[in-house]
Amino acid sequence: MRRFFSTPFMAAALALPLPAAAQVAVADSGDTGWMIVCALLVLLAALPGLSMRHAGLVNVRNALSVATQGLAVAAIVSLVWAIAGYSIAFAPGGSWLGGGANLLLANLGALREGLTVPESAFALYQMSLAIFAACLSAGAVAERARFGWIVAFAPLWLLLVYAPVTHWVWGGGWPADLGVLDFAGGLVIHASAGFSALALALIIGRRREATGAGHAPVLTLAGGGLIWVGWFGMVGGWSLGASDDAASAILNCHFAACAAALVRALLDRLLASRVSAIGVLSGALSGLVAIAPSAALVGVGGAMLIGVIAAIVCRLGAALLDGRIDDPAGIVVIHGLGGVTGMLLLPLFTLTLLGGVGFDAGVGFDQVLLNQIIGIAVVALWSMVGTAIAALIVAVVIPMRVSEQDEADGLDAAQHGQQGWDFR
Repeated sequence: MRRFFSTPFMAAALALPLPAAAQVAVADSGDTGWMIVCALLVLLAALPGLSMRHAGLVNVRNALSVATQGLAVAAIVSLVWAIAGYSIAFAPGGSWLGGGANLLLANLGALREGLTVPESAFALYQMSLAIFAACLSAGAVAERARFGWIVAFAPLWLLLVYAPVTHWVWGGGWPADLGVLDFAGGLVIHASAGFSALALALIIGRRREATGAGHAPVLTLAGGGLIWVGWFGMVGGWSLGASDDAASAILNCHFAACAAALVRALLDRLLASRVSAIGVLSGALSGLVAIAPSAALVGVGGAMLIGVIAAIVCRLGAALLDGRIDDPAGIVVIHGLGGVTGMLLLPLFTLTLLGGVGFDAGVGFDQVLLNQIIGIAVVALWSMVGTAIAALIVAVVIPMRVSEQDEADGLDAAQHGQQGWDFR
């Protein structure tokens, strides 16, 4: 495995300028194919993975509505990503925002600078990550958010929160210059979505009738399994090529998830006297989230320990927040808390002493840890503030929450015959 600060994929991720001589004349078909496959795996995790998991966690009267919200969010986010999101995130610009060179995906290069893949493949992969992040919000406000509101909120969130954060960390913004490290989205995707979910849950309020474990645990497990497999595209794709880094990242991702799932089962047995299927899945997801920032940077033992620690932290976090925040899909704990845990563990397990790839000369543990804390604080704060702004702006035009009667009756309403369904 190559040293972290010298790898070509991180140079591209942070948009570091490269000399023209380093540009490859022709795209590598193997790397290009790998990027496309990874994008499709991430889309599998989002659609149908997240839709199935969220639908299984709610009341049967709301399952179809929640799943459809995820599909609609994916559709609108895809369009807005092409129109402006990609350009804000990755076009040449300043320390806070990208420029307008790639609006409507114009001026994409035959090769992404510093890579062996076309920029169109890079944009496709990044779009899949944006869709996954945006679809998480539907689970946090499930069973009480209005369909029209969430469809209008998602693109505004993409432009106000996700695209700027992506530029900061992966597009050459000021946190990247500072030295904030995030290999595959522990901060950009999961922490930003988790803290955004926290803001949404506080704004929209609790459900009038909580569902408990949901109506279809098997559906939840099936969706979770798709997310698990799709996650390999998320971490493997950030190698930006079919390489040893990709294989190492996928192995570490899987080991972290396995360790976290078993530790969560043990904790549930010790603390609650029973092991639940949803708990095991939640443990696995917490491990997947926590390993994301460092999947290609740590050793196998470090990946397993990250999964163990993430399972413990997220299990305790879930117990602490139970009854305080109504988040049916556990987005705040699994993605928010799990992402923060992974970001803070990255400096420790990247050390060569613990099997990691190590740091370059002159870069110390204390410096990296401080950079990580700064990055977490800034992204968490902006995610909550930006989400609140977006949510309230949309709420001026479209009410955020369904009526009390609609919530009591359920959000799935039959229309006429074969014409489909009507969602409030």
